[in-house]
Amino acid sequence: MTFTPDDAPWWTGAVVYQVYPRSFQDSDGDGVGDLRGVLQRVDHLVELGVDVVWFSPIYRSPQDDNGYDISDYQDVDPLFGTLEDLDEVVAALHARSIKVVMDLVVNHTSDEHPWFVESRSSVDSPKRDWYWWRAARPGLEPGTPGAEPTNWASFFSGPTWEYDEASGEYYLHLFSRRQPDLNWENPDVRQAVYAMMRWWLDRGVDGFRMDVINLISKVVGPDGALSDGPVTAGTLGDGSAQYIHGPRLHEYLQEMHREVFDGRRDGLLLVGETPGATVEDGVLFTDPARRELDMVFTFEHVGLDHGPGGKYDPKPLDLRDLKAVMARWQAGLADVGWNALYWDNHDQPRIVSRFGDDGEHRTASATMLATVLHLHRGTPYVYQGEELGMTNAHFTSFDDYRDIEALRYAAQARALGHVSDEQVLAGLAAMSRDNARTPVQWDASPHAGFTTGEPWLPVNPNHRSVNAAAERADRASVFHHYRRLIAMRHADPVVRLGDFRMLLPDHPHVYAFTRSLDGDVLLVLGNFGVEPQEVEVDDAWDGAVVVLGNLAEHAVPAAGRVRLAGWEAVVLRRAAG
Repeated sequence: MTFTPDDAPWWTGAVVYQVYPRSFQDSDGDGVGDLRGVLQRVDHLVELGVDVVWFSPIYRSPQDDNGYDISDYQDVDPLFGTLEDLDEVVAALHARSIKVVMDLVVNHTSDEHPWFVESRSSVDSPKRDWYWWRAARPGLEPGTPGAEPTNWASFFSGPTWEYDEASGEYYLHLFSRRQPDLNWENPDVRQAVYAMMRWWLDRGVDGFRMDVINLISKVVGPDGALSDGPVTAGTLGDGSAQYIHGPRLHEYLQEMHREVFDGRRDGLLLVGETPGATVEDGVLFTDPARRELDMVFTFEHVGLDHGPGGKYDPKPLDLRDLKAVMARWQAGLADVGWNALYWDNHDQPRIVSRFGDDGEHRTASATMLATVLHLHRGTPYVYQGEELGMTNAHFTSFDDYRDIEALRYAAQARALGHVSDEQVLAGLAAMSRDNARTPVQWDASPHAGFTTGEPWLPVNPNHRSVNAAAERADRASVFHHYRRLIAMRHADPVVRLGDFRMLLPDHPHVYAFTRSLDGDVLLVLGNFGVEPQEVEVDDAWDGAVVVLGNLAEHAVPAAGRVRLAGWEAVVLRRAAG
């Protein structure tokens, strides 16, 4: 179905802001952001104009993976405050017409969650099959290398199986060994998850961002066996075909919808994180008739600069590849489904350092990238600090890093010795998740106004010039450009719902497309580089009105041509008639 201005869901005109609470604002001087810190910055969110705040996990957790290892789904970790603090934050946001979305992490729990503690207590535990327990490979000594039930490699390096000496069996963990995977084959697990979700909705939250939700169904043989994947490095294999988009995934999502959302669907937002999803998968997830999700985060576009050695072996972006991926998703979900639009999040390096220029041209490249993304058809997501043009941290020492994924990768790479420490550090500096997790830069004071204590992760030294106070005072700043983009989505139906058409797909430097709705047509142009670019446009664009530009002097079509300055973005509306 194609949405129209009369029947489009509210989220087609919304912009979501992601808060990573650990790094947003510290209120008590312990160096870690918290919920009362969020209260101090509500006015920033209001001024920006966002409609939804999505909180990364604030649940009780041992913090092995910064809160994505949950030990109690129905309590707030003391690191961040209390349930009463959260209630106050939700009320403050709701009072300003901002909805609240919680992170839902139900592919796995912490190994300290009572469910897993009980499951681990005995092979006869009633909760034993709430998780994936398996014996060693036949004929091999349990606990020895290669005896793991399958050869799958973890997302966080090493095998996906942890040996439990007490019971003589292994448990599955696709991520850290302290994040055991829940067994969604067990209906009791699903019902416990659904009950928890209903509890949060009853408490007043407005939806969920569902962490790696497409991993919850595994391929299980008739005897309960899990199968090896093709070997990719050493003895470890790629098991993704056994757990990405497993055979019961859509059944589970539809059951979740019936059990949790039916009867209270209006006003909620359901977004799934779906690594490995194709356009065809996206249609299935987001077709309203299927009653699964509203939109999904795809990973194709943020994998385009991964080199032969993977994420930490980055290569330069080929803009033509980016346009091809984005156009395919726009076309694939044009009639059925909906796109989630993002550059940054807590798992990605800063976009201005990645696809832009975080030096002399930081403001121009950050605003160009924002313009191109926000003018696509879909719901834009802004990650904290993105609206300020925050950059990668450019750490130079292994001691600066905190992220478990980066630290495990570095340890493994250094142990293998295939690359030098300099190469490992270069890969981390470009792609580590810690680049997104440095504290938000509020002002030029020590620790950027984030904390009066010692921050849990070093503050980027460029906070003296790149910070919210400076951005707010400059009408030409990244912050004010994001405000204008968000206001456009709120006010302009063609931005919300217009058809998308990619132009110049083979141009190596210019990103160009149109949005059209009921005769209203916008042309969006972005120059992905410092060198000026001249492009041909249809004569019909002569005399077009500049709707938005990121530079003081905007490109204007003349005689069928547009000359874009370095890192320039411009949005044009075709003249009537």
